[in-house]
Amino acid sequence: MRVISGSAKGRTLKAVPGMGTRPTTDKVKEAVFSMIGPYFDGGAVLDLFAGTGGLSIEALSRGMELAVLTDMDKKAIDTIRLNLQATGFTDRAEVYRNDAQRALKALAKREMKFDLVFLDPPYKLKVIGPLLEELEGGMLADGARVVVEHDADDRYEEPVGLLEPVRRSEYGATAITVFRMVEKE
Repeated sequence: MRVISGSAKGRTLKAVPGMGTRPTTDKVKEAVFSMIGPYFDGGAVLDLFAGTGGLSIEALSRGMELAVLTDMDKKAIDTIRLNLQATGFTDRAEVYRNDAQRALKALAKREMKFDLVFLDPPYKLKVIGPLLEELEGGMLADGARVVVEHDADDRYEEPVGLLEPVRRSEYGATAITVFRMVEKE
């Protein structure tokens, strides 16, 4: 795994030890950023189930100002910190060991708003719907995008409040669905 583009282009990222994490492949990562970017002019990114931190690190490399990364696995948190150090983004990131629901509640209390969210839970958890509802309830900036990585057999075709699905692509057993927050009038 590596950073594909931007200020940290070419930097190698460490994988989380063991078999508990399914890192997003470089091919899928490239496809995701071609769908949503490819570059950003500031903003904040939230990476729930961050794993290696590769998606948020890519977003920082491509111009996001701040990344908030959460994961439950201590090995993942340690790996995220190492990858942030290797890419020089430690000062632009907050890393928390927490489950996604608790992390969202804590971030909501801080009234944080995000321009981009990566949502890549273990496929067996089936928590995408409730997490989208929580995000849509006030944590997303107008025009924000939520990138959901999920099992290709699962479909997310219905809007969640003002969060509308705008694109879906499949890569073998993995699918990406991109949602966009409709601007409030």
